[in-house]
Amino acid sequence: MRVSKEKLHELIKNKLNKAGLTVEHADGIADVLVHADARGIHSHGAMRVEYYAERIAKGGINANPHFQFEKTGPSTATFDGDNGAGHVAAKQAMDEAIKMAKENGVGVVGVKRISHSGALSYFVKQASEQGLVGISVCQSDPMVVPYGGAEPYYGTNPIAFSAPGENDDLITFDMATTVQAWGKILHARSKNETIPETWAVDHNGEPTTNPFDVSALLPIAGPKGYGLMMMVDVLSGVLLGLPFGKNVSSMYHDLEKGRELGQLHIVINPAFFTDIDMFKQNISQTMKELNAIKPAPGFDQVYYPGQRSAERERRYNENGIDIVDDIYDYLVSDTIHNNAYDHKDPFAK
Repeated sequence: MRVSKEKLHELIKNKLNKAGLTVEHADGIADVLVHADARGIHSHGAMRVEYYAERIAKGGINANPHFQFEKTGPSTATFDGDNGAGHVAAKQAMDEAIKMAKENGVGVVGVKRISHSGALSYFVKQASEQGLVGISVCQSDPMVVPYGGAEPYYGTNPIAFSAPGENDDLITFDMATTVQAWGKILHARSKNETIPETWAVDHNGEPTTNPFDVSALLPIAGPKGYGLMMMVDVLSGVLLGLPFGKNVSSMYHDLEKGRELGQLHIVINPAFFTDIDMFKQNISQTMKELNAIKPAPGFDQVYYPGQRSAERERRYNENGIDIVDDIYDYLVSDTIHNNAYDHKDPFAK
């Protein structure tokens, strides 16, 4: 099913409003989900709406949170989301980080006690669209074995970055710190296909090519990805006095409770470090030079990080966004949720 960006936004907003959110907060979540779908990150788009609706209906996402922003220094602050919509809290916290970076060169905001906030690329683009560099990291529930381990400890703990170039140029990437996203394993299950043994392990911690035997994911580049996961967890959990590591709340358990998640936004104003026009010029030059590199055998072109997502976004903005029929049917239905997520095992067959 192909749906215009505007239509998809309206459907998501209406469904979340019916689930119990204010129109303002439902609209804020819709912004982030449509952004994800438009960039082809469907795992963080409209497919999440029913899960959010169930958590809202059961009280695990506070429908009327009391957000609290507290400056702790000229360039530092915390933002307490009161377990409300993570997308809305993270968006407002990034706005505050941008203000501080414009004034003082750097803005760092720790976002505390929020629900799942979706694709981080949305928030770092808030910064780069205003001529600033944006970095965001957030913790997630345990799905990944530490290097050498057989049991999950960290989550997929993503990292996002965006910087402005000339004119409308933006270089943006958003990555999990696992070899492959969980959604790719689900796709392999749906196709009854095998997976590379570097993606995941079974319950004994042994690499597996059978997607139905997966009980944990693997970090990128072994110990290096493991270190990145640890860094993200420290910056978005330990630093903010929140649950960390294996203690991070499950996405699918106790849907009546707030998740108490953490996120950290870092915004840098290039004008405090170098000539801003030269900075933007060099970012654009980097993008062009990467595209001009001779491709290796089997590749048609070298893409700069995030380029294919950006190109997909331009196409979808013009031609509509591809949405799975079942998800569209749910969005246009009168059903709030089907009680499908509470105590769901993310690795269940």
